[in-house]
Formats: sequence, structure tokens, C-alpha cells
Amino acid sequence: MAFQKITEQNSLHENLDKKSVHDLLSEMNEEDMKVPLAVSKALPQIEELVEKIVERMKRGGRIFYLGAGTSGRLGVLDASEIPPTFGMPPHLVVGLIAGGDHALRNPVENAEDDMERGWQELTEHNINQNDTVIGIAASGTTPYVIGALRNARANGILTASVSCNPNSPIAQEAEIKIEAIVGPEFVTGSTRLKSGTAQKLVLNMITTITMIKLGRVKGNKMVNMQLSNAKLVDRGARMIVEELGIDYEQAKNILLIHGSVKKAVDAFKLQNKK
Repeated sequence: MAFQKITEQNSLHENLDKKSVHDLLSEMNEEDMKVPLAVSKALPQIEELVEKIVERMKRGGRIFYLGAGTSGRLGVLDASEIPPTFGMPPHLVVGLIAGGDHALRNPVENAEDDMERGWQELTEHNINQNDTVIGIAASGTTPYVIGALRNARANGILTASVSCNPNSPIAQEAEIKIEAIVGPEFVTGSTRLKSGTAQKLVLNMITTITMIKLGRVKGNKMVNMQLSNAKLVDRGARMIVEELGIDYEQAKNILLIHGSVKKAVDAFKLQNKK
């Protein structure tokens, strides 16, 4: 059976340019409601991937995302949020986008068509068998991603694909195939819409659950978050008040001394054991 791009099929909604804002919003919202259901069908594959990532990261492994355009930007976004949210070093989850950082804001002509560049970038990061390479492509056909996955897998590295078409070329190159089939886009072919939302949900799941299993969350709290602004200092102080039953100012003081909720709580408990 020939590969078919559902993501390129005609929108189920006609004459968008003639509709009212109300109708456009309602119909777009109707399409967006299909995304969580599509992601739920991929939960077994996401679970398998997270289990294997956790095992590897406990041995010092890293996660590498690769993508182009919207898919690449989503990978970079997810990776960039791990240090402030979970207090992890920035080199442990890395987002690579075809065309480099310039492509985050500007299209880079032909960057995604280079079959070798993705693997070259991975080797520049000294990729090894404790690492995981996750290729992201709504269409499932991006050469930059295909080449990276093919070479990574050939070198014994865990690979996964995140796409929105079934049986895509990137899925053929990956050990674990995550497919969120969201159907045709509201605006025909605009995969920054449902496909992008589905990919964001999948990436959220992969890194969040991985960080929880690595001990970066206690209960349901981000106890290792970076204290990069007043809002987060306040949130951290309130976590300490809840955990230790001390007053707010004392909690805030020990938080600022120790730099994270976890370290502050551990230090307080140790001191009060003596």
C-alpha cells in the first residue's frame, strides 16, 4: 500500500473565507477536540519509550529531539523547559532543528532536505548508546529526521518517531513508533494546528513522566524548579510552608539560602534532627 499523507488531505470544512468568526472558532475547536483521543491511542508506545528512556538516563543518557519547521521548534521548546521546570542540566534534553537556531524564527531553505545533517549534529554531541533519539515530523517524511534515525539505529541507539501519518518513512526507521493520527487539518495542510498540538502533548508526556520517574517531582510539586523570578520564589516558599509547617518568611529565607525546595526541605529536616 502506497504511503498516504492524511495530514495533506483536504480540510473537512469548506469555504472558510466566507464564514463568521463565531463559526470558524466553533469548527476549529471541534477539530481540536480530536487531538487528545488520537494521542490516547498512542499511549502504549509512549509508555514503552518512557520506560526505556528512564533506564538509559539513570546510566547518564540523554534525550535528543530532531525536527524541522514546527516539529523542530516544538522539540527545542520542550527541551528548553526542562532545566527551569525540573532543575536538570541543559545538556540532558537537547532539541535540534534543521537549519540551526536561526530556523527557530526564520525558514531556512532546503535545511530539512539534508539527509546527513541530522546525524552529523548528533555526532557533534558525542551521541552514544545510553542516549535516545526522537525524530519529530508531522508528515513523517522529513529527510533530516529520517537520516538521523537511520544512522542512530544502525549504531545501537534507542530511536523513536513522533508523526501524524500512519506507517510513515520516519516510523520505518524508528524502534518505537508513536503515531497520533489527528486527521486532516482545519486549514488544509497546516500541520502547526492539530498535528502540532498532538506532538506537543506527546513531548510533554515523554519528558514530564521521565522527570517524575527520575525523582525530580515530589508528590505533585516541582521541588527542583529554578528560582528564576519572584513568582517561582513565592511558589517555592509556599511549598515549604506546606511541607514543613513553618511560617512563610522562614520558608522563603531557607529557600533562597539553599536554592531549591528539595534542598531547603532536606537541610531543614537534617538540622532539626540534631
